[in-house]
Amino acid sequence: MSQTALALPPNPNPATPTTLHSHHTSSQLSPPLPLLPTLNKSTPKSFDPNLTAPPHSSSNSLDYALSVFNLIPKPETHLCNRFLRELSRSEEPEKTLLVYERMRTQGLAVDRFSFPPLLKALSRVKSLVEGLEIHGLAAKLGFDSDPFVQTGLVRMYAACGRIAEARLMFDKMFHRDVVTWSIMIDGYCQSGLFNDALLLFEEMKNYNVEPDEMMLSTVLSACGRAGNLSYGKMIHDFIMENNIVVDPHLQSALVTMYASCGSMDLALNLFEKMTPKNLVASTAMVTGYSKLGQIENARSVFNQMVKKDLVCWSAMISGYAESDSPQEALNLFNEMQSLGIKPDQVTMLSVITACAHLGALDQAKWIHLFVDKNGFGGALPINNALIEMYAKCGSLERARRIFDKMPRKNVISWTCMISAFAMHGDAGSALRFFHQMEDENIEPNGITFVGVLYACSHAGLVEEGRKIFYSMINEHNITPKHVHYGCMVDLFGRANLLREALELVEAMPLAPNVIIWGSLMAACRVHGEIELGEFAAKRLLELDPDHDGAHVFLSNIYAKARRWEDVGQVRKLMKHKGISKERGCSRIELNNEIHEFLVADRSHKHADEIYEKLDEVVSKLKLVGYSPNTCSILVDLEEEEKKEVVLWHSEKLALCYGLMRDGTGSCIRIIKNLRVCEDCHTFIKLASKVYEREIVVRDRTRFHHYKDGVCSCKDYW
Repeated sequence: MSQTALALPPNPNPATPTTLHSHHTSSQLSPPLPLLPTLNKSTPKSFDPNLTAPPHSSSNSLDYALSVFNLIPKPETHLCNRFLRELSRSEEPEKTLLVYERMRTQGLAVDRFSFPPLLKALSRVKSLVEGLEIHGLAAKLGFDSDPFVQTGLVRMYAACGRIAEARLMFDKMFHRDVVTWSIMIDGYCQSGLFNDALLLFEEMKNYNVEPDEMMLSTVLSACGRAGNLSYGKMIHDFIMENNIVVDPHLQSALVTMYASCGSMDLALNLFEKMTPKNLVASTAMVTGYSKLGQIENARSVFNQMVKKDLVCWSAMISGYAESDSPQEALNLFNEMQSLGIKPDQVTMLSVITACAHLGALDQAKWIHLFVDKNGFGGALPINNALIEMYAKCGSLERARRIFDKMPRKNVISWTCMISAFAMHGDAGSALRFFHQMEDENIEPNGITFVGVLYACSHAGLVEEGRKIFYSMINEHNITPKHVHYGCMVDLFGRANLLREALELVEAMPLAPNVIIWGSLMAACRVHGEIELGEFAAKRLLELDPDHDGAHVFLSNIYAKARRWEDVGQVRKLMKHKGISKERGCSRIELNNEIHEFLVADRSHKHADEIYEKLDEVVSKLKLVGYSPNTCSILVDLEEEEKKEVVLWHSEKLALCYGLMRDGTGSCIRIIKNLRVCEDCHTFIKLASKVYEREIVVRDRTRFHHYKDGVCSCKDYW
């Protein structure tokens, strides 16, 4: 190809430089600096290349270099190109466009070497509009068939999210080296098209292009994010068989791939061989262990890290937030704050999630204040998370307030609010919001329908739920998943339409999973349907042999039927497998402190006072008709012993502590990890009347708002 320099046509309006802005980022590029200082007699006739700013020079150095460059009346093309290259590699690549603007304004000559640095700069700032302009100019000047220019165009389109255009340019190229293939594969990864990246890597083999370490790292990343362990192992084997040097970058990629695929043994084997252990690999180990629920192993790796960045702190906080350790997530966040590390939006989403799981309203209020104070309050994902947080902390009013103040709402916002109403038993509001959402032309998604069906289920709205289920299929073209069928089974089951629930299970096009059989089993437990319940529990155990709920259910129904031999066999099997019933646990927040109680718990420092208070409360409630209901105590005990056991349930202990310590008359809020039993439900209803207190209890599936002896669930839970 000819390397003749071609002069650019002068800008028809040189006094008005082209405005440069990105259509792929939320903020505009820095406005152009004054390009052409007034020339005087001392203007240099040539440009000293040593004045070119180094790649990582400061903003002041770049500005100085630009000012010197602009003093040259007509710089030669090769000097302009060198300056373009240096600026494209700098910390402020957008300033490359200032040089291009001057070349365009003054009609300075360009050649094929001018375009790659320009396209590289545009890729880094994701400036599609200017990229299209440069592409058009390259085509006009006949440089668009140059392989280096084509490679730059592939990179630019991929970086700007135009992956189809990137692939179109890639397919037109006659010469594609390892760099070009690597850019295209990385483009697929950046667009989340990981399987396409792996397919392209396979295609590359047909062209006898040898991958380098950088490409192998990219492909390993695609394997990890696609969860393709077998392909990742194949790449690892390829590296070993070809004696490719495994540098720290490639080591980290291998560890990350195995950790992302959940193969922590292989990840650990590689991780332990790393010296030193870098930040990327360590963070991958923390994330991998956290996803598998091995939170102690994750914390062990975290504690061994000498240096920790925000990504690592966020990964550990997220691990705690998604596990059953929300308080640890908040503690770690406070520790991070004390070290002066500022959170980003990802961190805050994990912190908000942790608070939602904890259910502590006072902490939720503090986090909301932190969000607003630190400038996160305008972010849509943050507001959506705050709605869910307040809903799970028992304040439907605050959740609604967040929703109403949001200037922009998406389908997630509406879904969060509908789910909030559902979990609080306000089916009417959930349905009203759902129809309002449709009226505003916001298309509901599959999760929205889960919330609406859940609301119908917990309110006994069978016909309404049935209509919504079929509208999801016929009007919104959403194919039901297991969770939707589970909601319908639960809807029919709670309404004691067990035959209809079973018919749905038998007719559904999907193979019933744990959710389906679990919903049917739970309905049978509520309505005392032993035969069908036993059938559902056994089907569940075929899918999950270690399911504690199914074993406990079988033990309980056998105990109800006084089939003590069968009870013994189930419990013997549970002991042999190390399966234990999940212990009831309740939490209450008082004065910004979380107090936790187990069944018959005496570990609290005020245990003696709590049990004295319990005796007092029981005595007062008996005066208004309370009598302990021992139906839920399915062990071979004397009746008086059963009464003692049922009175020692964790939510009763938490309630008594709340009555002892909170003399303000404010609402008492309790979080229970299991479904509230019938006796505790009656007990708390009567306590709300006798002590004239509003009591809110969040159990495993919903909220119960007790006031004046009445519960919001209307005894339908």
